[in-house]
Parts: sequence; structure tokens; C-alpha cells
Amino acid sequence: MVLESIISPLKAEQMPWRLFFIGFMYSTVGLFLSLLVFEEHASLVMVFLTVFACVPLLYSTMKVEEEKDIGIKNEISLLKEHSKAISFLVFLFLGMVVAFSLWYTVLPAGATESLFKIQTQMISTLNRQITGSATGVAVFSRIFLNNLKVMIFCILFSFIYGAGAIFILTWNASVIGTAIGNFIRTQISSYATELGMSSVSSYFYAASLGLLRYSLHGIPEITAYFIAGLAGGIISVAVIRHNYSTKAFERILLDSSDLILLAIFILFIAAGIEVFITPIFF
Repeated sequence: MVLESIISPLKAEQMPWRLFFIGFMYSTVGLFLSLLVFEEHASLVMVFLTVFACVPLLYSTMKVEEEKDIGIKNEISLLKEHSKAISFLVFLFLGMVVAFSLWYTVLPAGATESLFKIQTQMISTLNRQITGSATGVAVFSRIFLNNLKVMIFCILFSFIYGAGAIFILTWNASVIGTAIGNFIRTQISSYATELGMSSVSSYFYAASLGLLRYSLHGIPEITAYFIAGLAGGIISVAVIRHNYSTKAFERILLDSSDLILLAIFILFIAAGIEVFITPIFF
């Protein structure tokens, strides 16, 4: 496959920022192919096409990280090695988010309706659920438990399908991109109405504001999902290689457990930021 030959896990760890552009490219290719070929079902097909492009890199990464579990015995050093993979995966995700939000903002209304139909419906449903909670603590509990459920699915998908967590994460990227794009369009429309203008500076301001609004809690939240997905993928690769009958598998389970606990802690912090800090600024 052409797309999978662009970069390897080792090169990605050396230059993680390159994954931002690769994530942007994968999402853009998937988006326009789905719009051209499967217009009626484009909102789901673009996610699947983006996932197909990412799977080879993700699965290769799982294999490399599982080998690190076997070769490195010091837990602190092992977590530092895993952080290299997590960093480039986060850049990959951010590239997807920026691509989806950009195309939502600049494409005609008819195209965005086809491309982001299901994502928009999901955002409306989530907003109604959150609005229904009476207190900040209730909202925090609802958001944290929902994010915890997503994390569990990331672990299960990675364990069952190897790199399966990338589907959930790509879907989340499309939803967040839709929310950011909608926020940008709303802000620009508001500026145009109030000030009677729609300049380039207004676009940049609205885009920056939209990205910042969702990045405050979104980056730690997605980092937690990647950590959990990596843990499930490492166990999956170990089982495939029949390492479960060796001493090394005990070390793999210990490392994966540490990763999952770390992911839960980060999710807790992210939910607190989303409920108690983000509303202060937005």
C-alpha cells in the first residue's frame, strides 16, 4: 500500500511532528474519496478509509512496543520508551482533527452535511445529555464515566483487533473536528453580523479560539486513550506471539496495567479541566 510505506514506527519516534502532516493527509484523502465515491454514507466511510491508512503503522508500533516490554526490565525506562510512541500518535490524531475541522469550515454546506452528518447528530445528543445534569459534580461524573467507557473500548478493540483502537480514535477526531469547525463557522458568522466584515484575521482568530477550546481537555483525554490502546495492543501482540506462557508475559501484563492506571489518572484530570476550567475561558 502506498500510504503505509510513507513512515515506519522508528522514524516516527525520531520525528514525531511529521505525524501531524501524515494524519492530516490520511484524513484529507479519506474525506475526499468518501465524498466522491460514497457521498450518501460519507460521514462513516471517511472514518474507515482514514483508519485503513493508519492500521499498518499502528500495528507495527504495537509490535515494536511489545519487543521493548520483553527487552527492557526497568519500568521507568520502559514508560519513557512508550512515551515516544504516544507522542507521535498524539501528533497523528491532531493532524486528523485539524484536517476535519478545516474541511468542515471551508467546504460548501451541502458537502459538510454529507461528510459530517452522523458526527453532528452525535454532538447534539452529547450536548443534551450534559445539559441535563444539574451540578458541576454530576457533569464531571457523567463525562468521566463516558470517557472511561471509551477507554475500555480502546483496550478491547486493541486487544481483539490489534490496532483496533485507531477506529475509535479516528471517529473521535472526526467528532471533535466537526465541533471545532462548527464553532469556527458560528464565530465567523457572528463577527460578520456584528462588525459587517469577514476578514482573514477573523478566520484565524475563530480557528485559534476553536482549537484552544477543545485542546485544553482534548489533548490529555486523547493521550489517555492512546495509552490505553497501546496497553491493549501490546497484550494482543504478546498473545499472538505465544508469549503468554513465558515469564516475559508477566512483565508485559505489569507494564500494561501501569499504562492503564496512568490512562485512568489522565482521564480524571482531563474531565476536571473540561468541567471546571474550560467554561471559565469559553
